[in-house]
Amino acid sequence: MKWLGRKQSDNFETGGGGGGKGLAIGGIGTVIVVIIGLIMGKSPGELLNQVQNAAQTEQTNTNPDQANLSEAEQFTRVVLQDTEDVWNQLFKDMGEQYKEPKLLSFKNSVQSACGSAGSQTGPFYCPADERVYIDVSFYDDLKNKFNAPGDFAMAYVIAHEVGHHVQNLMGTTQKLDEARGRVSEKEYNKLSVMLELQADFYAGVWAHHAQRTKDILEEGDIEEALNAATAIGDDKLQKQGQGYVVPDAFTHGTSAQRMRWFKKGFETGDVKQGDTFNASDL
Repeated sequence: MKWLGRKQSDNFETGGGGGGKGLAIGGIGTVIVVIIGLIMGKSPGELLNQVQNAAQTEQTNTNPDQANLSEAEQFTRVVLQDTEDVWNQLFKDMGEQYKEPKLLSFKNSVQSACGSAGSQTGPFYCPADERVYIDVSFYDDLKNKFNAPGDFAMAYVIAHEVGHHVQNLMGTTQKLDEARGRVSEKEYNKLSVMLELQADFYAGVWAHHAQRTKDILEEGDIEEALNAATAIGDDKLQKQGQGYVVPDAFTHGTSAQRMRWFKKGFETGDVKQGDTFNASDL
């Protein structure tokens, strides 16, 4: 991805976040916790609470000087700026105003308005404070643990979490929250998959418009994103973690689904074609 020397977002922070209540969305590590729960015979929700309660806030919010940032953090700021440019324009085209999210880079653990979280949770979005949270060491995990190297694989992850922010602004997230407790766990998991696949689609929409307006892509970039989508599919992670697949426990979608919806977003660039909730075939 062509990113060196390009504008970086000012909506970037380092350190810990604020307290409060809510439900974090999109943490890839959450899938792994669910798998562990299945193996151990424990409630995934119980394990998630244990993980969140164990994490402690170690730093305070700061607005960092660019010179003090790592290369991964500077890259993150560039991608965040690109998402802002794209979604500001797309919302304007829809007659709406885009509210830019903050992105907080943390190390080891963080306190968000959705509760405490550790690096093992993976990148996530908290609707309660409208922030994306990333421990940039996850970029190493993508390469070493998930075998999904490349800068555009990282860009896909950022764009996916920003996609959850778009859903929050559009009211989609709230509809899912309203379903909690009113439907079975199996049905809620299906809704969660639809939400995640739509965020993948929005990541593809971002890539489409960023390429059209800024020519950001280099050879192999889209393949890197598709490889990342494959690597973090529920079916692949479950197969790796426990040796078999439990479709009713899917919360993010299969590798094939995640690839397909990102690719659809990238090919069409049309926000209106991303209604995963009413799609006849996910």
